[in-house]
Amino acid sequence: MTDEYPLDKMAGKILSIKKSALELKELAGGIEAVDRNIERILASVKMLEINISDVADIG
Repeated sequence: MTDEYPLDKMAGKILSIKKSALELKELAGGIEAVDRNIERILASVKMLEINISDVADIG
């Protein structure tokens, strides 16, 4: 499976999304609506990490 898909590139993009979300949260300065939505984004990113990044580390 790891030969069929560019897991390293995918893992890198996931990390980039996570970093961007955390930067946005910092920029928002406590705006509640942004904070709540960032938490949802980070939960989705966590699922991507479990599905892709963890497999990329194994492969």
